[in-house]
Amino acid sequence: MDEASLYLQATTMAVWGPRGQPLTVRCDPSRAKTSFYGALNLKTGQVRAQEVEHMTAEATASYLETLLEAYPQVPLLLLWDRAPWHRGKKIREVLAAHPRLELVVFPTAAPDLNPQEHVWKATRRAVSHNHIERRLPGLAKRFKEHLTSTTFRSSFLDQYGWNLVCPRST
Repeated sequence: MDEASLYLQATTMAVWGPRGQPLTVRCDPSRAKTSFYGALNLKTGQVRAQEVEHMTAEATASYLETLLEAYPQVPLLLLWDRAPWHRGKKIREVLAAHPRLELVVFPTAAPDLNPQEHVWKATRRAVSHNHIERRLPGLAKRFKEHLTSTTFRSSFLDQYGWNLVCPRST
């Protein structure tokens, strides 16, 4: 599980273009943004995404409740970083009320360990780099659609031997 902010201001990446014709990327001078919570199901490659105005402990607690509702019959193991909105009374209340929710906290400054970070990177590459959207809601809609309609394969389970211990059923 992780969070990401999406700005209307386009980020750039190298692209091919017609020789002799400059490519234009629209730059928005504002800092308008929205944020997303996302959790990658490492077995299916599907993402549960939720857009929020601000990343807070309350928003995080609400998202945890959403995940618990989405997966009502199974224990959930969340891989988490040390973001400030992952702490606080609301978070402690959700964790205490739902013992099937377990956390593994990543070391400080280790984003590459989090599979959801790779989802953000792929989605930004597909949607928000070099974009031409003029309105943040349109960009956010495309961003969420990509998150929820794409299967993101991760080698995380294989890397740490999960599939040796718990082989996938055929």
